[in-house]
Amino acid sequence: MSTDTTSPATTPVSVIGLGMMGTALAEAFLGQGHPTTVWNRSPQKAEQLVTRGATGADTVGAALTAGPLVVVCLSTDEAVHEVLDPEVENLKDRVLVNLTSSTPEEARATAAWAERHGITYLDGAIMATPPLVGQPQALIFYGGSAPAFEDHQETLRVLGGAATYLGDDTGLPSLYDVALLGILWSTVAGNIQALALLGTEGVTAEAFLPYATAWLNHVAVPYLPRLAEEVDRQDYATDVSTLNVNKEAIAHLVSASRSQGVSPDLVLPFQALIERRVARGHGSDSLSSLIEELRKPSA
Repeated sequence: MSTDTTSPATTPVSVIGLGMMGTALAEAFLGQGHPTTVWNRSPQKAEQLVTRGATGADTVGAALTAGPLVVVCLSTDEAVHEVLDPEVENLKDRVLVNLTSSTPEEARATAAWAERHGITYLDGAIMATPPLVGQPQALIFYGGSAPAFEDHQETLRVLGGAATYLGDDTGLPSLYDVALLGILWSTVAGNIQALALLGTEGVTAEAFLPYATAWLNHVAVPYLPRLAEEVDRQDYATDVSTLNVNKEAIAHLVSASRSQGVSPDLVLPFQALIERRVARGHGSDSLSSLIEELRKPSA
């Protein structure tokens, strides 16, 4: 790994890939005064950044060798290898930070590729939209070389103040990524179902919003610590809300949706999971016990 002695405040960086997210990354570095070299397959995407002070590289190799820290943000894992595989020699003595969305398996395979070629590697997952990049609350997970993260964490925090190192397993950032996205999608799905149902009676999304927000803040979010404790202890006893109670409640939701002419497709899988767990004799357990149906789906 490079023993670069440049001050973190002035560390030169290279950004490979200038889609919406890559552009936001480059803008964050520029905004904090880092000498920033950029490259994209379509050179015109670099023009606006160059007018703001970035250096536009004519080739990938020129971008990779411009500084000690290389940040890659491309569309797919396949694109990463298409761009970088021919350039392994230009990545020696540099730190490669791959912020391309991928699966844990892909991240670990890329880490193995980097190790074979003597490339110091960090894999990351950006848990923010482009407008949030560079903000103190922007969360980015990292995994891989601990010395590399330690050496460059101040520079990487320019991209997100909540930068978090998860350890040397490069698959963990993407695993955290999809786990959090699962929470997002489930929340959005539930809200969409609610709005479709209420809309049949002329209730607007804006009118319902205060109640949805309050429900999440005062009921759903406070339940998460208890759910975490129950799952870690595998103790699902409850005196609050059993699966038997929830089996009846979700049946009401499905029935009400159908009677109002709204498809219940978004909630049917969750209903099936509850019914299966109850049928196996766990009706007195809490909702958290549904994790056992995911851990042992064929048991």
